[in-house]
Amino acid sequence: MTIDSIGSAAPARTAERPQFGAETAALQQAGRAPATALETAAAVKGPAPTPTLEQVTQAVSQLNKSSQAKSQGLEFSIDQDSKRTVVKVIDQTTKEVLRQIPSPEALEIAKSLDSTKGLLIKQTA
Repeated sequence: MTIDSIGSAAPARTAERPQFGAETAALQQAGRAPATALETAAAVKGPAPTPTLEQVTQAVSQLNKSSQAKSQGLEFSIDQDSKRTVVKVIDQTTKEVLRQIPSPEALEIAKSLDSTKGLLIKQTA
């Protein structure tokens, strides 16, 4: 058996992807237009820059002012030591904290692990 006979014996593959015109028609039926070259290039560039602490603090205060957060009993804050976002579920009648994510214990563990960073391994290259 030669390579030529193997190639001719195999059935021809059919295209599994729809043609360009079919993709465009499907997008238009879904209510979306195909992405332009600029939109595609912007999506490929990478993730957005990390927000500053001031921007995060401002976003947290806007969340706390929203009526939906108040009616649900949610309170958003930023832990000053770990700089992590904290979400608290508060009982509306008693103002008691029902649940906190991350828990106070988890924040303490993260804080203690951060202070011991570099103490576990004392090797030099």
